[in-house]
Amino acid sequence: MLYLALLLFLVAIIFFWRSNRQQKAAGLPGGRVIYTDTRGWGKVEKPLFHAALGLTGKPDYLIEKNGQIIPVEVKSGRAPEAPYDSHIFQLASYCLLVEKTYRKRPPYGIIHYENRDFAVEYTKELETALIELLADMRVDEVKKDVPCSHDQPSRCKGCGFRNVCDQKLA
Repeated sequence: MLYLALLLFLVAIIFFWRSNRQQKAAGLPGGRVIYTDTRGWGKVEKPLFHAALGLTGKPDYLIEKNGQIIPVEVKSGRAPEAPYDSHIFQLASYCLLVEKTYRKRPPYGIIHYENRDFAVEYTKELETALIELLADMRVDEVKKDVPCSHDQPSRCKGCGFRNVCDQKLA
């Protein structure tokens, strides 16, 4: 009986150790995973939704730590010098959705790149900039002709609308 208890204890330690390693490899801070949009951790959760802004999103992870909920967005590539604006606004959207869904304002969110993490403060200024950006997008949504941004040729090459775009780069 003692051997069985010792064996079960050893197995529990191994599972705990592996779980901790997986959490660190995914760029997650310490805390409890309460939401995940990665199939590797089980079923995919339903999207977060805020009707007033028509905003929907599925963060990669939500971590509950010390009564706070922290969104984590995982990017597959290597880290730039600073996070791209698009990644910051995506994370800000998740912060806003967490606040509206869980009634808890995240103090920050995390963007995890292959080789580096960035903690992005969710300030009132970032929230205001996000809401203004969403309003601009709603205006552009009903315009007949919106010029595409071609600041990054590599993004143009990878665009899903490239085959129908009349503004694509050669």
